[in-house]
Amino acid sequence: MTVMIGLLRGVNVGGHGKIAMSELRDICLSLKLRNPATYIQSGNVVFGVTETELTKLTGRIESAIEARCGFRPCVMLRTAKEMRDIVQCNPFAGRPAIEPAKLAVSFLATPLTPDLSRRIEDIHVGAEEIHCAKRELYIYFSDGQGRSKLPAVLERTLNIPATARNWNTVLKLLAMTTELEALG
Repeated sequence: MTVMIGLLRGVNVGGHGKIAMSELRDICLSLKLRNPATYIQSGNVVFGVTETELTKLTGRIESAIEARCGFRPCVMLRTAKEMRDIVQCNPFAGRPAIEPAKLAVSFLATPLTPDLSRRIEDIHVGAEEIHCAKRELYIYFSDGQGRSKLPAVLERTLNIPATARNWNTVLKLLAMTTELEALG
């Protein structure tokens, strides 16, 4: 069994894309995903799966949500190993002034091209610091994310689906994967 993290884009934000986490767990169970567990209301689910075709699995989850809830969110999947690597490769690790609540990881639906990585790293709209990885962006919002213009600029620049989680959420999701892996 492979333990996966599903990150839903744009759910329960501003009254749009509403889905209760109990309903998300039920949808996962209907798809024969093992031991689904959710974390907070922003569309985070951890589950076990034997399916190896992740593109197909992503489509099945998106379609099931659409059939049940009437909207189709983009779902980003990461394996437990990938999430461990994301945490391990944090470019801000070891910097004592970094506040976890101001550090976000933006999970991308597709890998970055070298050209797109360069364009992203050239964005300067405020005090934010961005580091590109394969399918993630690490972003430190030193002044907080609330008033930052960076998310809107990134969305226009990326032109690919992405969803962000703060560092505390990333660590909690990793802990949840470890718990599920222990169940076997």
